[in-house]
Amino acid sequence: MNRSEEFTALRPLLFAIAYRILGSVSEAEDAVQETWLRFASSDTEPTSVKSFLSAVVTRISIDVLRSARVRRESYVGPWFPEPLLTDPYDDPERSAELADSVSMAALLLLERLSPLERAVFVLREVFAFDFPEIAAAVERSEAACRQLAVRARKHMAEGRPRFEADRRAREELAARFVEALTDGHLDGLEELLAADVAAVADGGGKGPALTRPVVGAAKVARLIGAFAAMVDGTVSVEAREVNHQPGVLVADADGAIVAVMALDVLDGRVQAIRTVINPDKLEHLGPVADAWRLRDQVMARRGVSARRPPDAGDRGRRG
Repeated sequence: MNRSEEFTALRPLLFAIAYRILGSVSEAEDAVQETWLRFASSDTEPTSVKSFLSAVVTRISIDVLRSARVRRESYVGPWFPEPLLTDPYDDPERSAELADSVSMAALLLLERLSPLERAVFVLREVFAFDFPEIAAAVERSEAACRQLAVRARKHMAEGRPRFEADRRAREELAARFVEALTDGHLDGLEELLAADVAAVADGGGKGPALTRPVVGAAKVARLIGAFAAMVDGTVSVEAREVNHQPGVLVADADGAIVAVMALDVLDGRVQAIRTVINPDKLEHLGPVADAWRLRDQVMARRGVSARRPPDAGDRGRRG
């Protein structure tokens, strides 16, 4: 194979590594593209192309993450990763690790790690790279990488999320959730929620989103019930897998994306609902709707005057 063919074959793996380090589809794609440019212009003939390219994309991702963290400090409201509807990398032998590591809950937990710890954890625990390869990738000694791995595993173990193991059960619950949204049956919806369920939204200052989490089955059911009013002719909802977990895709009448909901499911109940409504984080999925305009339409139908913040659409910061 020539270099282009070798790179194309490994591209899904490189994206998978970069996304788990960065939590951003757009930044991961940029990191993969930069990896190709460096590979194409390099005179190096690596013994292992996989190890070489993985090392390059890891170093680029670490550098990007360091600058991204500065931006995230001034992000408006809660920050969530960019939702991933399809993961191009598939490894049947590590399917469980791959699915858990890309969930919204796991990516948010990874945010607690330093960039180096995060990179080492991803390479070792998710993709099973050996320590000599990891040491070359992050440009540290093997002993240092082992210490980084121990610290990262400890941090991750302290808050590691648990998910419903039965895939069919997850899918059935997601379908019932969408049905309740569509029908607006609050009683049926509340039955799907854990007693301490939490609903949180990432609008980044660019979309109508709650500034604080809503906690408790009854409160979240009322919140979702209010949203269900929009489903009646204003938006549509569809059960979709989001970051390898149950989720919901919300679109307007023209098919433009309004929001993506990721659901944490355990013991037959929804434990958490994370909604991404920041348009910057939805662009990679297709055309994005004006969520402010849709909200205003719904409020107008109810005879309620709603004013969006004067700088809505300008305050969000990508990160």
